[in-house]
Amino acid sequence: MLDCLVIGGGPAGLTAGLYLARFQRKFLVVDAGAPRAAAIPTSHNLPAFPDGLTGPDLIARQRETLLRYGPDSLLDGRVETLTRADCGFSARIAAPGRSFEIAARRVLLATGAQDVELDLPDQKDAVRRGLVRYCPICDGFEARDKKIGVIGFGARGLNEALFIARAYGADVTLLTLGRALDLTPDQQARCDRLGVKLARAPVRSLQVEGDHIAALHFGSEGEMRFDTLYSALGLTPRGQLGLALGAAHDDCGALTVDPRQQTSVPGLYAAGGVVEGLDQIVVAMGQAAVAATHIHNHCEETVDRV
Repeated sequence: MLDCLVIGGGPAGLTAGLYLARFQRKFLVVDAGAPRAAAIPTSHNLPAFPDGLTGPDLIARQRETLLRYGPDSLLDGRVETLTRADCGFSARIAAPGRSFEIAARRVLLATGAQDVELDLPDQKDAVRRGLVRYCPICDGFEARDKKIGVIGFGARGLNEALFIARAYGADVTLLTLGRALDLTPDQQARCDRLGVKLARAPVRSLQVEGDHIAALHFGSEGEMRFDTLYSALGLTPRGQLGLALGAAHDDCGALTVDPRQQTSVPGLYAAGGVVEGLDQIVVAMGQAAVAATHIHNHCEETVDRV
């Protein structure tokens, strides 16, 4: 039996695994192989990396660090079901060439979130190359004083456009993809004050040339050119395993946790993009450290240490 099953191999899950390893707990990190962080071209707000760090490099470094504590601490696979059991929890795991069940006293969900993707040609290639971005907190500084398009609508899109313009002094246009956007007088005044422009026509295609976005085409309404694009279409938390157990959540499906990262389900913890709060790598790591420490301090003694 595990002291803790960690579900998710992104920054939060791998941080939790490191802490549990150093606490000499019996644990397993199950990694489905699709961490959102792996799609980050370069993050510039990770402390101690003055030149920035790519998402794949971050994940590779974290995996290497964890595996130094033993090859059995990390499994590439997917948790298909998670149920309550007398011992705490039972999980069915599908791994390459096998499927099995495992029992755990505690579970930490670090399953992250998924970006709502743009329905545009060549979008995936543009994201990989850093031409379409998702996190102005992470890399907006590098786009300061440039021409930026923010694709979004409603309060989320408007707030992100205003945030970028206010924080980085950029030339910002909010692209609503053909959706109506009715601004209050106060919102219009803020847009005017910060120079945020609105483009309400649907985007027909994304044109990439070399290392920059050449143009967004709006069909018969012409085109617009930007140095970079931000998507503000939102996130979908990957909290299905917790929701199936009845864990409390917000309107978007993000799990609700207490200051120790405990969900409303006893013994079930959550950290990172799957929970409510600021969606940042350093925040996810901090949450994972808090959760792993609380699990260690409140879990039964490990009989067969690994």
